[in-house]
Formats: sequence, C-alpha cells, structure tokens
Amino acid sequence: MPLPSDYAERVYAGVLGKIIGVYLGRPFEGWPYEKIMAELGEIWYYVHEKLSQPLIVTDDDISGTFTFLRALPDYGNSREITAEQIGQTWLNYIIENRTILWWGGLGNSTEHTAYLRLKSGIKAPESGSIATNGKIVSEQIGSQIFIDGWGMVAPGDPGLATDLARRAAGVSHDGEAIYGAQVVAALVAQAFVEADIDRLLDTAVSFIPPDSLIYRLIADLRAWHAEEKDWRKTREKIAARYGYDKFGGNCHMVPNHALIIHALLHGDGDFQKSLMIVNTCGWDTDCNSGNVGCILGIRNGLAGIDAGPDWRTPVADRIFLPTADGGRGITDAVTEAVRIVNIGRSLAGEASMAPKSNARFHFSFPGSLQGFRLEEGANCKGTANLNNVVSPWAQDQRCLAIAYHGLAAGHSTRVATPTFLSPEESKMGGYGVIACPTLYPGQTVHARIMADRGNQSPTPVRLSLRAYNEKDSLVRFTGATVFLAPGAAETLQWTVPDTHGFPIADIGIDISGEKGASGTILLDYLTWSGVPDVVLGKPAGGSMWRKTWVNGMDHFDSPGSTEPFRLIQDHGTGLLIQGSREWNDYRLSCTLTIHMAESAGIAARVQGMERYYALLLGKGNRAQLVKALDGHIVLAEAEFDWSFGEPYAFEIAFRSNTLHASIDGKELFSLQDMEQPLMEGAAALVCTEGRIAAQTLKITAL
Repeated sequence: MPLPSDYAERVYAGVLGKIIGVYLGRPFEGWPYEKIMAELGEIWYYVHEKLSQPLIVTDDDISGTFTFLRALPDYGNSREITAEQIGQTWLNYIIENRTILWWGGLGNSTEHTAYLRLKSGIKAPESGSIATNGKIVSEQIGSQIFIDGWGMVAPGDPGLATDLARRAAGVSHDGEAIYGAQVVAALVAQAFVEADIDRLLDTAVSFIPPDSLIYRLIADLRAWHAEEKDWRKTREKIAARYGYDKFGGNCHMVPNHALIIHALLHGDGDFQKSLMIVNTCGWDTDCNSGNVGCILGIRNGLAGIDAGPDWRTPVADRIFLPTADGGRGITDAVTEAVRIVNIGRSLAGEASMAPKSNARFHFSFPGSLQGFRLEEGANCKGTANLNNVVSPWAQDQRCLAIAYHGLAAGHSTRVATPTFLSPEESKMGGYGVIACPTLYPGQTVHARIMADRGNQSPTPVRLSLRAYNEKDSLVRFTGATVFLAPGAAETLQWTVPDTHGFPIADIGIDISGEKGASGTILLDYLTWSGVPDVVLGKPAGGSMWRKTWVNGMDHFDSPGSTEPFRLIQDHGTGLLIQGSREWNDYRLSCTLTIHMAESAGIAARVQGMERYYALLLGKGNRAQLVKALDGHIVLAEAEFDWSFGEPYAFEIAFRSNTLHASIDGKELFSLQDMEQPLMEGAAALVCTEGRIAAQTLKITAL
C-alpha cells in the first residue's frame, strides 16, 4: 500500500497528540472522576500549574512508546521482527530500577515482572505470558500505552499494525491486554486514511476475537453511545460494568480501554473535547489521554490540534527519553516523528527522508519549534516572538522566524534550544531525567540564517551556548558576530570551545542592535558535526557533571572520593555511559584501575546496555576485544600480565569497521569487524562484578 502523501506531517501530529495528551493528564494521574470534578472541574486545558507541577516531564508512556519501537531499525526494519528481538530491545535500552518502567516489583508491576523474566533468560513472548505470570498481571494497561508507534509505522495497514502490536505487546502482556493493544494500533494505523469514528472502530475490532472481553466492551460502548449522548451518563455505565472494582491488579487494561473508546465516541472526533472527556473521567489519565491524543492527532492533522487552544507553544515539541542511549534523552517531537516516518518508509520499501541534509533542527513541519524558546531573564524578557513560517529559501520548506523588538542598548535577545538539562529539570522527581549532553567541545555548529528584507538596518547576529560552571550556574560562550543587511543570508560556523569539563546546556542565536531595534531573523537550520575533542572527568566544582553520565552501574560512588569514577557492579555487567549515537570514528582512552572484578575496561560505539565494543582485562591474565550484540562475542584475545590495584592505560580507536586496541601503549588487537559492525555510538567504562576506578576518559577525533 502506498504511503499517504501527507504521511510525515500526520505522524508529527500523532507524536504531538501523544505528548500533549500525556502532559495534560499526568498531573492528576490515578484520580477518580469525583475528585477531578471536585478539585479541577472539566479538563479543557493544562492544569499542571494548579498542582505546582512541571508541564514537560519524563513519563513511561512516552519513553516506552518511542524506545521499544527502536527494535525495528535495530533489526533492519524487518516486517518479520520477532517478539524475542523486541524483548532484547528492552534489555538494551532499559536501565534496571531507573528508566522507562514502573519498578513496582515482581508480580506487582507487569513491566518489571516481564523485565525480570527477560533478564533471567525467559524469552519473549513467554516473558509476558499468562502461563508465566498469571492472568491478572498479564492483563494490566502497559501494552496499550506503549503501542502507538507500531500503528504509526503502518499507515493505512491495520493488518500489519495489529500483527506488530501483538509481537510488541507480548513481551510483557497477554490475553485481553494484547487485544486492547491491537485495537489501539489499528485505530492509529487506519486514522491515516479514515476519518469516520464508527468505521475506524469497525476496522479495529475485525482484528480481535469476537468472544474477547475487549470486543464485547466496545460493542457495549457503541450501543450506549447510540442511546445516550451525555458522556457523563455513559461514564456511569462504564464505572458500573467495567470499573476498577471488577478487575484485579494495580491498573487494569479493560477499564481504561473503555474510557478511550468512550472519548472517541462522545468527543465527536474533536481533539479538545475528546481529551476533556478522557481526562475528566479519571483513572489512568496520562495513558488514556496519550492514546486518544495520538489517534486524533493523526485523524485530524495539525489543523485539528490547532483548532482549539494553544496546546503547542507551552510544549515547544520537547520530549525526554531516559534510556541507556543517553544521547537521545533530550529530544523533540519533530526528531521523533522523522525517525518514525523513516521506519515506515523503510517498511514500505521507500527511501528515508533527510530534511535539510539531516540537520538536527530543521523546523520542517508547520508550527514546529524543536525546543527553541526565548531565554528567560530581565535582558531578554518580552524582546522576541517565535513563529514557524514558509522558508524564503524554498517555498516547500519552513524555517523559524525570530521577530525581535524593544532591545535595550548594549543588550541582546537570545533564543535557544536545550542540549542538556536545565537546573530545574535536573531535580525532576518521578522517573527523573537520564540524559547525556548532545553537544560537546570540538564539534562544529552550523546555522543558516537570513535577515528579513523589511528590516530597517543591519542586524548583529552570533551563535552562542550556555554551559555550567563550578557553581552549577550557566555562563555564556559566543561565536563571532556577523552583521546581516536586510535580505542578506549567511551560514554561521563555530567550533565549540573548551568548556573546562562542564556540560553544555543549550545552543542558540544572539541578536543585538541599537536601542529599541526591531526586525526579524530567519533560522533555516541549526546542526553540528564531528566528534568531540573532550576530556570527561570531574571539573573544578559543581555537581552537574555527574548527571551527564548514564548510570548503568549498581553504584556510582564518587562523592567525597579522590576518584571521580569509583564504580561498583554487584551482579552481571554494568556500564557508565556518555555520548551519542552520532559519534562514529574516534579514539577513546582512559587509565583504569581494577581493584577487584571478573573483568573490566572501556567500551566504545556504545548503543545501550547490550550493544557495544569493549577492551577488557579479565581473570587468567587475559586481554579481550569483545563485541556485545545479542550476546557477547570475543573478537580477539591475548595474554596480558596484569594485577589488581595497578593502573593501566586503555585505548581503543575506530575507523569505519576497523578497530585498534592497546594497553599501556602496546597494540594488542587490530582487526575488521565484517559481520553486523556497530558503526556509531557513545563511550563507557565497563565492569563485571567488582570495583574499578578512573580519573578521566578522553575522546578525540581520528
């Protein structure tokens, strides 16, 4: 089936619908209808400020949705992907007790239970089956909340969507939870080509057994809707027949699935009304609202989201994805939409899209901001407005318009997008944010800009970034200033300077001018290239440096010690990771002391907890070059006389699929990996059952 002509934009609308729905429902997740009505009233817009909560948060609904789908590109975007491979994706991207899942314990949290089954060697789908975990555990809500992406990669093909959903949901769930997930996936897939809610439901239920509870539930809801148009009265019927008291466990699939169907029917296809209904009804509000938002985002497109209040500006596309792939922890709806689109295009046999030569920030969808906002502070407040407009470079493209005004003499306005956590976000509760910076010293930033033809005078413009300092405050670094005459265009280029070991928090554009100056600067794209030239360690003060590391160790025990990296792994293999999947050819070096361990060393081209290359010293005076990819493969090994408590200088370098590895200046291994080579990834310290210590890791380009 050919892809819809507006496939990319509709996926973006679906991603927006998902995150808007989650952010809307998250502050009062778990509340019953009666409490919501008493304390908040009908939920027509964001209520986070009333409850003193942030709007943009980490959430399992979002993290699981956009993480588990990575099984497809990780396994070649095969339509034949297996539940076992999707389960392996869980093990790769999840950090135990820290990311994505509700870590409620064996037999209590369905996803935690499934993770422990996978970890113990039970393959999917047995890991999530009723036979393994029992009916109540296996029929909780999780399979439904993570499933939207599997429909978005199969536009207009609900058969493929439900087949993929069955395999993905089976990692952790079974029974009615599979059927509920399949219904949601079918609704998402079919919403690309069908607008009628009744026909959407007809299609969705055709893929599940007629004798299933989910099938009967949907039939009941459709009958009740035909008889009664007041959603409140139908909600009472749902509570009476399908309420929480009828089902076991912490958060069962069935009651919440009923509210999704209820909102789709009584919301009349309207984005805002449907979200109001599903959120006001209560129970698992962020989950249900996210599913409804995704379905209707795709069905109605961006125009449907924009028809009501301004849902989008407060969000500014921002998403957190805390996983073992820390370079993707700070992301946005445009970036995730393009990734989903390219999976869908691959499944359909079409070439990938690469907006503006794969620029990181390209603003290709109407209204997209990709995290860009006006910097807060007395000097900048009220000095600029942002808008996504048709590009002057090409009428079929878009760009970011920065309309500045009222500048004070000697001051500038600044718009920027995050490359790491803000001070407030670093303190986020709940799931917390685990992420690496996306930008580092030594990389080169490129930005294409233009001054609007209506500007009255040349505009001084420059690239700038903010990095943390020894007091965990943000300080600014700036590139060279260019003076843009009205109508003039320029491509700015700036190699990121040394920030003295402190992480970079954001990157943006400074605009200055004479007193009261006004005008518009157009940003076509902003991106960066190259591998960092950086020493990662403990800088002279502050604590934010610790948060740049994805902690996949049992203990990261450096506070108060003379060793920035004192790492302990109690069981199995742990990694302490920093970097990005965009890093390819680089050299990683580190002097490491193994105090006691089965094996330890450094890892490069790290793509999660289960995908990397490692140079290790182990028992029996052995040095090994290991590849982790669905298991561990020893690529090469050699004798090396070493002792506990002694420092050893490890180095590993990559150029394409060629690897060189040395210890204490002696090259031990040089080889080409010809079978499924890992071509990109982060850097890490790695330890199997023991304690290690190090001062710094150094990354340089080849």
